[in-house]
Amino acid sequence: MGRRTLLATAGWLAAAVLATLIGVAAIRLVGESITGTPGGVRSQAEVERALAAPEPTPVTAVPPSAVPATPSSPSAVSATPSSPSTAPGLRRSFSTAGGTAVAECVGADVRLVTWAPAQDYRVKDVDRGPDDDAEVTFAGPAGEFEVKVGCIGGEPVARPGDGD
Repeated sequence: MGRRTLLATAGWLAAAVLATLIGVAAIRLVGESITGTPGGVRSQAEVERALAAPEPTPVTAVPPSAVPATPSSPSAVSATPSSPSTAPGLRRSFSTAGGTAVAECVGADVRLVTWAPAQDYRVKDVDRGPDDDAEVTFAGPAGEFEVKVGCIGGEPVARPGDGD
């Protein structure tokens, strides 16, 4: 009986080791999606560099057909693209205790580019535009906070939340 018990124990251990090795190989095959952070973990120096770098703003090229033939014309300096509703403009960030929104002017209209609620808050309502105004409402434990923006002179500006 001692030999049988020894063989059964050895067989059980071999099966356990084999099952563990197969599991580890499967996890490595699937990759970081199970065991790691997607995109990897950044060092503090990398995070500081990313935060310090200015956000790139798109540059809009003026099509040749929009520039007049006479270079002395005042409209040559202020020529705009043929479709201003699709050309992005200056971006500005607006923050409240409930969250943050980034807006940009597109022609005379404004649109929300991104918005993010603060911790313990959620997005209750959003009107991203493009329109004469755009707004997002964050709701959380301290109440509701609204970010409402419009455009003045091609720049996004905050507008009063209620009464419009």
